[in-house]
Amino acid sequence: MSRFTLPLRATATCLLALLAGIAAPSAAQAQGVAYVSSEKDNALAIVDLKTLAVVGSLPTCKRPRHLQRSPDGKQMLVACGESNQADIIDLTTRKSVGKLALGDDPEAFDISPDGRTLYASNEDEGALSFIDIASGKLLKSVEVGKEPEGVKVSHDGKTVWVTSEAASLVHVIDTASAKVVRNIKVGKRPRRFALTPDGKQLWVTNELGASVTVLSTADYQTLATIAFEVKGVRAADITPVGITMTQDGKRAFVALGRANQVAFVDVASRKVTDLVLVGKRAWNVALDKAEGRLIVVNGLSDDITVVDVTAARAIKSIAVGRVPYAALVVE
Repeated sequence: MSRFTLPLRATATCLLALLAGIAAPSAAQAQGVAYVSSEKDNALAIVDLKTLAVVGSLPTCKRPRHLQRSPDGKQMLVACGESNQADIIDLTTRKSVGKLALGDDPEAFDISPDGRTLYASNEDEGALSFIDIASGKLLKSVEVGKEPEGVKVSHDGKTVWVTSEAASLVHVIDTASAKVVRNIKVGKRPRRFALTPDGKQLWVTNELGASVTVLSTADYQTLATIAFEVKGVRAADITPVGITMTQDGKRAFVALGRANQVAFVDVASRKVTDLVLVGKRAWNVALDKAEGRLIVVNGLSDDITVVDVTAARAIKSIAVGRVPYAALVVE
């Protein structure tokens, strides 16, 4: 037997290993589905992340926008701006199982870590509503600045943050007393939040400031302002809104709105490492579970762009309905 010839058993073993390697999904091959809200269609498009195709549609209430999974993972809540409520959808049956009143013109919401309380921003009222999820009752309403939007609850549930677009403020609200305990000046027209996994940094997108403000949650000092620049694009057209982070807190992804780009940001250095061209008005972003693919929701091209995170390149654009707003990935 030649020294270059493997025994039959070894050859079979190597062949099986090779086939297993070929069959194993790469980091960029996502599993599960993405639900994408369509403001004009009053529906959610269902996108299979393995085939990258729309496989269905769920009717919902009027002008669906923000989507969030319940803490137990069994349900999805959809905020509908023109219905003034959330549609509660069972993720197993993909059917609506109830409605939850959210107050006038709900923009966004977050849920307490124990799953009991929903905090919703109400643009017309200039308020944050505390809603008991089990009973559907309004517990409290806290007055904030005009045009509140982004809502984020701290990991311990003791604090909720709200952006005021008109006032360019982040309001710090104590959930026990339901009182604003601090107002933080940030960039122009703040929209959404991301919280680092350790809870020490709060990242705020500033739509008309072409930037992200990084705040310390210990003392609310501004740690940094990350300014975005895109070659050939005016600063006025760089309008960051959606933001998400990897689970290890090492990378952030920011949708740059009318710049039609998504920015990859190294969290430690607070530097932009990559810019990826996507659809028109990149509005919101979501990662798949493996964090190999980024879903970018494009509000003016009526599609989503699927981005390979490792390669920092767009893979495919998928039409998902009229004026898509947000995406939620469910495995």
